[in-house]
Amino acid sequence: METLLLNRSEIESIIDPLELYTRLVEAFKLDSSNRTVAPQRAHSRLLKKENSAMILFPGISSNVPAYTVKVHSKFPSTTPAITGVINLHDIETGNLLAIMDSTYITAVRTGLSCAIGTHVLANKHAKKVAIIGAGVQGQLQLRSLSHLRTISKVTVFDTIMQNAKQFAETMHEELQIPIRPCSSLQEAVSESDIIISATWSKEPFLFSHMIKEGTHITTLGPDQPGKCEVSAELIKKSTFVCDNIDLSLKMGAIGGAGLSKSIIHAELGEILTERKYGRVNDQQITIYGAVGLAFQDLVSAWYVYQKAKSLHKGRYMNFLE
Repeated sequence: METLLLNRSEIESIIDPLELYTRLVEAFKLDSSNRTVAPQRAHSRLLKKENSAMILFPGISSNVPAYTVKVHSKFPSTTPAITGVINLHDIETGNLLAIMDSTYITAVRTGLSCAIGTHVLANKHAKKVAIIGAGVQGQLQLRSLSHLRTISKVTVFDTIMQNAKQFAETMHEELQIPIRPCSSLQEAVSESDIIISATWSKEPFLFSHMIKEGTHITTLGPDQPGKCEVSAELIKKSTFVCDNIDLSLKMGAIGGAGLSKSIIHAELGEILTERKYGRVNDQQITIYGAVGLAFQDLVSAWYVYQKAKSLHKGRYMNFLE
């Protein structure tokens, strides 16, 4: 049995974000209507390494004849902060089809998956975006959302001002959108229609008095227990949608804010399949809290694997020799 090996640069040359976007939308719909296995995640802190962790994601989807096991390490003080691999297995035999770098796939699928929620829940005419956290994920969120709607203006805030300035320079050059680094969080969010937050914060910093009516917020930071970006009082005043209810309670925005299941309006898949409504008026505050689901890794890895084979990318190894 030969296994296809793919590094980051090979994967970058393969992925077309809009091709992957359509596959992820369908995967959300399938997960909501035909969830065969509850999402699982094994998480372990590493001895003597503050904030570091080993995380294991097993991924399955009813329309893909394979499953994935993603192994990640998180070291916030290093660059990149997240590294790892995705193992792609045949679902009938367990044969190891591919091993591929996970960093770019994870970043792109997270960017696109969250952009889906942002685009679906934000006002149709929302064009002014605030990015909180000027890291790689903030860049990917803005880039992904720009594929789906016109953005007229961007503000960006980071606790390190130089990061915000660098973000503004880099993304303006790429997207040709006016981008202004802000010296305060309030300045960044006060006039924004859409707020996208991707930070390591363990304390809420977005409150209802800071934002205007009709704002949409996407919060990505809470992806493990103890992280929080949006206050409980703001969540209670909003229509809250998540990618998965159980994970949102265990390690997402709802659990981080100390709230219960009753505050969750719907999962994103239910909105996409129109089993539940999303935004119903221009004054409504909406929040999308995304933890990240392993089926997104599977759908993305399967897409990369199929395309790599057709383009003759990567190299093969037989681990059983």
